[in-house]
Amino acid sequence: MSERVVFITGAKGGLGSFITKGFLATGAVVVGASRSISQQDFPLPNFVALPVDFTKSAAVTSAVNSIADRYRRLDVLVHVVGAFAGGKSVAETDDATWEQMCDLNLTSAFYTLRATIPHLRKSGAGRIVAIGSLTAVEPHAGLGAYVTFKAALAMLVRTVALENKDAGLTANVVLPGTMDTPANRKAMPNANFSEWLQPGEVADLVLWLCDERAGHITGTTVPIDGASS
Repeated sequence: MSERVVFITGAKGGLGSFITKGFLATGAVVVGASRSISQQDFPLPNFVALPVDFTKSAAVTSAVNSIADRYRRLDVLVHVVGAFAGGKSVAETDDATWEQMCDLNLTSAFYTLRATIPHLRKSGAGRIVAIGSLTAVEPHAGLGAYVTFKAALAMLVRTVALENKDAGLTANVVLPGTMDTPANRKAMPNANFSEWLQPGEVADLVLWLCDERAGHITGTTVPIDGASS
């Protein structure tokens, strides 16, 4: 994997930082993108910081083109960008929440996939992994907007898998349960953290799906959860 170029969106978040560090450890060139990110976030010679607003089509296209121009290749996309909002029924959900969930959980992925696929196809063994949510496979009261767009994300990526199988490009979605991140601990301080999924375990799964030996796995949604209660 050391010769490959990896593009990670949401690279410095609670999960993204684990994924970024995992790929950096392989020796791959890692271009890590977030709305706000710098070289100091991952001070290694094979890391490149790329600030991007993934809700803006032109910004995403420009960022991906800059990677292609610099390295003349792109081998892996890991799309981690997303956001959570819940607590309201569908009837109570306001326009701003609906649009935010759509922009960050679905449209950002569409913009990124559209821009990266032409370059990933040229790799010959390109890999796409998107981070969804375990909640996306079942309806949840009070999470209508979030679940809707996470479910749509999974279908989008599975469609990409079908459309690009001929180029050896795989596309899969990882569906994590609740992860043990600082943000989740702050949001749910009374929860039993021991039952939560460790982000490092999700990162290990992502790296495995992106391995050149995983070319037979595509178009799948892979659930991963923490300890059972």
